[in-house]
Amino acid sequence: MASLNVGNLGDYLREQRRSAQLSLRQLAEAAGVSNPYLSQIERGLRKPSAEVLQQVAKALRISAETLYVRAGILDEQERDELETRAVILADPSINGRQKQVLLQIYDSFRKENAAEQQAQQAEQQAQQQAADRPAPAQPTDTQH
Repeated sequence: MASLNVGNLGDYLREQRRSAQLSLRQLAEAAGVSNPYLSQIERGLRKPSAEVLQQVAKALRISAETLYVRAGILDEQERDELETRAVILADPSINGRQKQVLLQIYDSFRKENAAEQQAQQAEQQAQQQAADRPAPAQPTDTQH
């Protein structure tokens, strides 16, 4: 069976399992998946679903989003956004209304920065296109 391109998910899982001092069998049992299936994930032979990754992450006590990024389900930027939102929502020192206001401010900053970044990219592309155009021909002076 050929190895699937799941990044370094299998290696990462193995490393996390070993640092948690769990055998493959123990992790499989804690995550509620079969031992052979987990072994195939670690060897890169299977691409697990988001649900399986979530169960494994819970058993390892690590972020499911990290596993989603490693498996190619989620990109790094999306993970950062989700983790930021989770931290805000989990903060016991602020109330629900304050959390919603913080999330609204966070969203507005992200939108503002994305628009700024798009404008900068458009300007850079326009400058590059202008630099790539040939210079207009200079009139030659035929009179002496």
